[in-house]
Amino acid sequence: MLRSGYSVFMAQAAPRDSVSSVPMRAWLAGARRLQPDLLALARSLVQVESPSDDKAAVDRCMALAADHARSLGARVRVHRQRAHGNLLELRFGSPRAAARTLLLGHLDTVWPVGTLATMPCRTDRERFHGPGALDMKTGVAMAFTALQMLQEASLLSRACGHQIVLLLVSEEEIGSPVSRSFTESLARESSAVFVLEPAQGLALKTARKGTGNFRIEVTGRAAHSGVDFASGRSAIRELARLIEHVSHWTDPARGITVNVGVVQGGSRSNIVPGHAWAEVDLRIARRADGPRMERRFLALRPTPLGRDCAVFVTGGINRPPMERTRGTVRLFRLAQRLAAQLDWPLDEAATGGASDGNFTSALGIATLDGLGPVGDGAHAPHESVLLDSIAPRTALLAALLAARIR
Repeated sequence: MLRSGYSVFMAQAAPRDSVSSVPMRAWLAGARRLQPDLLALARSLVQVESPSDDKAAVDRCMALAADHARSLGARVRVHRQRAHGNLLELRFGSPRAAARTLLLGHLDTVWPVGTLATMPCRTDRERFHGPGALDMKTGVAMAFTALQMLQEASLLSRACGHQIVLLLVSEEEIGSPVSRSFTESLARESSAVFVLEPAQGLALKTARKGTGNFRIEVTGRAAHSGVDFASGRSAIRELARLIEHVSHWTDPARGITVNVGVVQGGSRSNIVPGHAWAEVDLRIARRADGPRMERRFLALRPTPLGRDCAVFVTGGINRPPMERTRGTVRLFRLAQRLAAQLDWPLDEAATGGASDGNFTSALGIATLDGLGPVGDGAHAPHESVLLDSIAPRTALLAALLAARIR
């Protein structure tokens, strides 16, 4: 069915981002036909637990994905890492093509090994459940299925004039410390980036906030709280003053939030605390606010009431924001037109969470995010994917990729 539906496409060359030659109903039929295999792959990936901080575990999941990619004829390159899981670069289509589209995914999760014992991988009438099912192993399985559909339609031959690169990373959940340079390098070679993160509700993501992480440490002077209270200088009290100070930097109108999420200090209740620290999460909607907020944090000094204390701040911006650019809007409008062929109203959304798409968007590469499944409970015990969302969104991904191929 998929091949015959593409007869018009194969008979004449279609311009980049063309919609008229893309038979969405054929893509949807193909995605529905392949959904059992897609779910079997997603289940296999979920059952290989892969927390970001366990290299051996995440490497096992990467190896499973590599084997599946080879079965689809991908050119597989494993970028081996020492401290983190390996990275997987998978290339489909023409090896010498100048035109490239980049797909971004990750196989690491927030769940420790052993989570399956209390949060089993299972499917009921409406949902697919399991640690990492939504974020984002089903999205990875959808990408493989979309690529398989392109191959069945003879759109990814070595002579097709286009190359699709799927990059799967192993440490996205902890900030992509080693994969960022790989992601940015591949993005610079690409004209568009599609990110396989879950949808925002039902919508695609055209904007994401950037993130920063800071640690504020205060050193005071420890003293016995009963015998020598006056000579003590409480690090906790000074930290509390600083927490109140930085919390006022939150500016909802500019999309800036400052959240002090972890606080610790002192040793015993009868000792004036000589040390305390806090970890702070910063979110920014505008790239220009990153350096300014970073400077404010790094310039923190003791308050007048804590002048006998010392303050040390470390950290910085981890991911720049993914702003709503013209290129991203163009990709979204294409997706919207494709979805309209199925009478599917498709919306866009902005989110406070970050992804590796933040890196590619900041380079000026058109980036569309949220192309994975619809579901609930990312990073939560009720993590699950709505089964009805899988085939339509896989068809949309396949159609978007086909529209990129000349």
